[in-house]
Amino acid sequence: MQTDPTDRTAAHALVRYIERSPTAFHAVETTAAALRAAGFKAFDEAEPFGHSPGERGFVVRGGGSIIAWRCGRVAPTRGGFRVVGAHTDSPNLRLKPRLARAREGYALYDVDVYGGVLLATWTDRDLGIAGRVLVDVDGRIEARLLRLESPAARISNLAIHLNREVNDKGLVVNKHQHLGPAFGLGGDTAAARVRTLERIAAAAGTTPDKVLGQDLSLFDLQAPRLGGEADAFVLAPRLDNLAMCHAALEALLAASESDATAVAALFDHEEVGSLTARGADGNLLEDVLGRLAGPEHDALPRAIARSFMVSADMAHAVHPHYADLHDREHMPVLDGGPVIKTNFNQRYASDGDSAAVFRRACRDAGVPCQEFVNRPDLACGTTIGPISSARLGLRTVDVGNPMLSMHSIRELSASGDVQRMIDAMAVVLGGGAT
Repeated sequence: MQTDPTDRTAAHALVRYIERSPTAFHAVETTAAALRAAGFKAFDEAEPFGHSPGERGFVVRGGGSIIAWRCGRVAPTRGGFRVVGAHTDSPNLRLKPRLARAREGYALYDVDVYGGVLLATWTDRDLGIAGRVLVDVDGRIEARLLRLESPAARISNLAIHLNREVNDKGLVVNKHQHLGPAFGLGGDTAAARVRTLERIAAAAGTTPDKVLGQDLSLFDLQAPRLGGEADAFVLAPRLDNLAMCHAALEALLAASESDATAVAALFDHEEVGSLTARGADGNLLEDVLGRLAGPEHDALPRAIARSFMVSADMAHAVHPHYADLHDREHMPVLDGGPVIKTNFNQRYASDGDSAAVFRRACRDAGVPCQEFVNRPDLACGTTIGPISSARLGLRTVDVGNPMLSMHSIRELSASGDVQRMIDAMAVVLGGGAT
């Protein structure tokens, strides 16, 4: 059925999902809560998985990656898998182990750069801290999520009076020298570290001496929202790639039951290459699918031969001021529907066969479909698609919703595209189109 272009229900749900997910760890917890509410059972990797027909479950690895499934009516060796993959992480600034330092009378957070951050966009923003803290609880290590919105920190821009050429030559930000966000005044480095640790410990419900480790990021305190005429835009941080995580979750919950086992796989660490224990270039997806396929030595390859994967990562919409940076015959537009991404040097996993499957899924869902091919004289990014496809031999297509300001602290996409992608994914996960 054709999606109502004026219905913003799914877009509002995406905004709520992003607001609850300032880090990959929060995104996984937000996703897990929705799965539990829908009757999915949490499994521990150290225990056997259930895989009877219709059974719903999920597993979390390292706090930042989650794979959920709904078993098909028949075994995967007969029905195969239908997988939608996305990533939970976004480019940001991370706190170093010693947390803070002092300089020129300011107390500063001590940060490093995670992924391909559009650095200039992080200046003159009110920033908070979120992530996880590892706490000693009676001799065992417990991970606790936190979200610290006060005190707000800020990376202040240099006044134009001291940087006269900034509008002509652009803002040049040195990753080591210019990114320490100020959160207070006075004190030395030791005092700044103590104050920061005390606030982090309090937010985690413990004392500083019990904090054993941390994985903390800065995030924009401005809330995501809809905007533009008729709320046409989603204005939010981390659209790349929480928008696709949300779509995968909603599609899994909405997909019709079929012979195929439906899987949503959301990985951490895509923005830094995926080669980690909980990244797409690790063994997580292969391990989960192998357990679900069954104990026979050849069960997984037999199941893979009947399977299909959608790698979902946001796509580049044509920019009103930089249209020349696109291939003119393959320029996705906002509110134009899901985008199939093709790169003949295999930076994307799409080929004629897998793209045909997704085009038919869009047709069956009643949604439009667009095409993106990077200009061949410009470098092309990549996704989890080629990684998962190569590791497992999965037929894979790379897709995404079109957006602007990718890797900025605050990004933009179209409200109308949110439900369209969910509908197309649901067709695939429901065993259709292939």
